Amino acid sequence: MPYKFKSRSTADLLMLEATGRQILKIIGKDPDAPHGIITVEQIPGVIAKLEEAVAAEENLGRKEKDKTPDYASTDEDDQKVNEGEVIELRQRAVPFIDMLRRSGAENHEVVW
Repeated sequence: MPYKFKSRSTADLLMLEATGRQILKIIGKDPDAPHGIITVEQIPGVIAKLEEAVAAEENLGRKEKDKTPDYASTDEDDQKVNEGEVIELRQRAVPFIDMLRRSGAENHEVVW
């Protein structure tokens, strides 16, 4: 089931289930909850967690796969787009981070 994130500041953001679950785990939200909210007060901390996770993934490198954090997908088959091409967490998180920044600037929460 895809995740649909909503804010009064932006258009809706749809994520496939695997990506949505990964993002929610990173930010400390329950991916099994049917609905949730990120309040305006929580937005700066959520952005920081996502940016930290992106930086951690980029610093891991491909050779250190067994040290992958719990929230990162360990199944490259789930991430492959074309032969040899992998979608990184940064690419998956940027639209959500943008939604959070715009929502925080306009004092709107993000819900799903």
